[in-house]
Amino acid sequence: MYAIVDIAGQQFKVEKDQHLFVHQLQGEAGDKVEFSDVFLIEDNGAITVGAPAVEGALVTVKIEEHLRGDKVIVFKKKRRKGYQKKNGHRQRLTKITIESIVASGAKKAAPKKVAKAAAPKAAKAATSKADDLKKIEGIGPKIATTLNEAGILTFQDLAKTTSSKISEIIAGVRGSHVTDTWPKQAQMAADGKWDELKVWQDEMDGGKPTK
Repeated sequence: MYAIVDIAGQQFKVEKDQHLFVHQLQGEAGDKVEFSDVFLIEDNGAITVGAPAVEGALVTVKIEEHLRGDKVIVFKKKRRKGYQKKNGHRQRLTKITIESIVASGAKKAAPKKVAKAAAPKAAKAATSKADDLKKIEGIGPKIATTLNEAGILTFQDLAKTTSSKISEIIAGVRGSHVTDTWPKQAQMAADGKWDELKVWQDEMDGGKPTK
């Protein structure tokens, strides 16, 4: 029996007792996490395809440990411009074990349904108070939305959040993101130091100082 399931923004073909490395998940080692975005299930030759997800299907995983992947080198060069830059990145990962695959009969907990229904209302109520987080170098529309959904709506909220926590929140967003400077940038924005922030951002590339 196997299933195709979405875990932290990536689709995997999984079987019971299989070990996987995925984008960092929230939780501690030993915690169990359930995923209901199951797109396909094969059980003794019978294949069930969801539209888009299989109703009642559930994949339960156990968090084994949090770690960082191998370093990836990103090298940029502009011909005849005298510009070249070398960066390294190590993706934050979580090692998991597939505990069980339920083909049908699984029910989502009521509090989760309430939370999903209430989230849009909360977001609308906070829209007028939210800052434009895209003004922070390295933050695009997708990341800004992800941060808002996590309750980080203002520059002050972002300034109070550690870079490691930010990386954990946006782990499901595709791409390499350097978050080290985001809290300090946000604090400068919250303090209204826009000219000073602009000068600093001009020296950055994707949120990371070039020097």
